[in-house]
Amino acid sequence: MEDVCRFDPVAWINTPRWQTSRLGLSRMVDLLERLGRPQDDLRFVHVAGTNGKGSVCAYLASVLQAAGYKVGLFTSPFILCFEERIRVNGESIRAEELARAVQAVRPAAEAVEADTGDHPTEFELMAAVAFEHFRAVGCDIVVLEVGLGGRLDATNVIDASEASVICRIGLDHTDLLGDTVAAIAGEKAGIVKPGCPVASWPQEREAMAIIEAVAAERGCELVVPDFSQLAVEPLAGAALRRFSWQGQEFETRLLGSYQPFNAALALETVRVLRGRGWDIPEEAEVAGIASARWPGRFEMVAASPLTIVDGGHNPQGAEALAASLADLLGEEGRGSVDFALGVLADKDYPAMVRAVAPWARSFSVYAPTSPRALSADELAACVREVLGEEGRADDVPVRVCAEAAEALRAARAAAGSQGVAVAFGTLYAIADLMAAL
Repeated sequence: MEDVCRFDPVAWINTPRWQTSRLGLSRMVDLLERLGRPQDDLRFVHVAGTNGKGSVCAYLASVLQAAGYKVGLFTSPFILCFEERIRVNGESIRAEELARAVQAVRPAAEAVEADTGDHPTEFELMAAVAFEHFRAVGCDIVVLEVGLGGRLDATNVIDASEASVICRIGLDHTDLLGDTVAAIAGEKAGIVKPGCPVASWPQEREAMAIIEAVAAERGCELVVPDFSQLAVEPLAGAALRRFSWQGQEFETRLLGSYQPFNAALALETVRVLRGRGWDIPEEAEVAGIASARWPGRFEMVAASPLTIVDGGHNPQGAEALAASLADLLGEEGRGSVDFALGVLADKDYPAMVRAVAPWARSFSVYAPTSPRALSADELAACVREVLGEEGRADDVPVRVCAEAAEALRAARAAAGSQGVAVAFGTLYAIADLMAAL
């Protein structure tokens, strides 16, 4: 076996020819068979959805850890560092652990390619590495985030789950998942396993009908949080967001207006787990929600000017950002925010711009570091067109910047010491934005 000190696992996983997303389970099934099916030695909470998956996963992992369990967490994409995609009790996999797990997976992956001519994708490799690592360290339970869709996602090789969770569904990745909410719901509901309970966000009618039908067909209990039981205090600049759920008081450091709703879905899932025998006291719920961390979700990262980084990367995410700004600034804050914006070309970026345009005092736009990025010039043209629809094209400056860091500096300069600068549009730029600060 190659010396772990000389082997670069990240470089091997990131081999360019393996980067293309290819939905399907055959490669993953073959790979895990050669590894002795590590997933069979683990128990899972499986989380799908369009928006909120990462935050719900963070809440669930934090509550389970507070209850005393050894908790694995697998998420994507990474925000600040590659290793954070695989965590145990909140700690990212260490470099030497990653190298050992990759070296266990590598010969199996190369054997799949030799026998079939089709190498596992980067995401499939990461999922296999995660399963291998979680088995090696003896996790009690794993919170497993779907990468794309659900039915044909590489994580959907597990045979059962302690609970399947379906977060809020919207139109995204329509080229792969379908161009209607119902079609996308069908893909997300593909993670539902026979006889395993399901917790779902109260979806739009078309999506909810699909989830209800799949749960009934597979003999699954379906629970849906009743958000009328949720009471949220105004944010008003506080560093904590306080809310009550079913009469119990909670606080969270995740400040977006949508976060109490994500927490409620996580808490509903916790109650499902408790019904399956997991010992999760109420004090673990309170402590876990309070200690959950998830970077880049309406995160206040600097003061003077107040600077917020948000991972909103589709219309739903942009609408949630606008709602969070309304909560923070009040309606008098309209037209006072300086945005740094970069987007991917395969997103509905005009709808994203329309969602936040009423709050904008200026835009500084850039192209994220991604082969899927929309050029800064094209984004600037889109922003100007949307502003023109509102009759504000002459009032809101639009600057074209070379990179995320330059756009953030420009937005902060425009905001001045007393203003508000907000960077959003893609998760892939968050590490660059944080580095710029």
